Amino acid sequence: HTVADRTLIVLQAPGGMHRPYKVPAAITAKHKSWHYYIRRYSSTVEATGDVEQELLSLTAQVPWDDRYHQHAKLSDLSKPLMIEYLREVGSALADDAAGMSVEELGRQMNLVGGPSESPWPKNVGLLFFNDAPDRFFPYTQIDVVWFPEGAGGDRFDEKIFKGPLARMTRDALSFIQRNYLIETVLKHPDRAEATRVWNFPYIAIEEALVNAVYHRAYELREPIEVRIGREDLAILSFPGPDRSIRMEDFAAGRAVSRRYRNRRIGEFLKEL
Repeated sequence: HTVADRTLIVLQAPGGMHRPYKVPAAITAKHKSWHYYIRRYSSTVEATGDVEQELLSLTAQVPWDDRYHQHAKLSDLSKPLMIEYLREVGSALADDAAGMSVEELGRQMNLVGGPSESPWPKNVGLLFFNDAPDRFFPYTQIDVVWFPEGAGGDRFDEKIFKGPLARMTRDALSFIQRNYLIETVLKHPDRAEATRVWNFPYIAIEEALVNAVYHRAYELREPIEVRIGREDLAILSFPGPDRSIRMEDFAAGRAVSRRYRNRRIGEFLKEL
């Protein structure tokens, strides 16, 4: 890549199935001392004591979205969807993708793993780049439910959205924006400018729904549900907040989780 008139070589080293890895404290030393390192804020520091124990416990299990799906085949990954994504995020890989096989492209995007004689698609690849991911992960869907008489009323309207994760999320957001977001214009006698007020701010709904898609546990057969009434809008996603978030911190506005579900899903959503 050429950046600011300088030529750079970019190396990507995704985490593998046998993490964590030790590296020498001094690469040029004759007798090397090997240690674990982690990122803490903007620094790379040695993992020692309780931090090292936590690192080892966290890496004892491969994250769900980075696991192989052994009931699926490489042909279940859609190459057109993969190329469409690369073009949308402006990746240089899009220029070479047409000439690659699904396996080659999948390995470049870290969606395929395993030996060359038996490659497997990863869960994150099936969620984003298969036309019907609910075949592999039942109830991968967003239910938008409208209660005109309130949650205790006899009437409700329901719309279900399925498909690749990014498309499903966008379709649900567009549907909510078209049908349930209302703007009120208030004119004032003492000035020309009017005040415009929305019943629900779209940017807040987008943030909340995308986070629900990001942090949902897809091994649970429960859909994401958006419940809309005349005075409130609630988004339900299972299994709820991570156990590392304490309610007293949340109430004080300083809830910072040290663990994230579905980091790979988060990477793709962030790019979009």
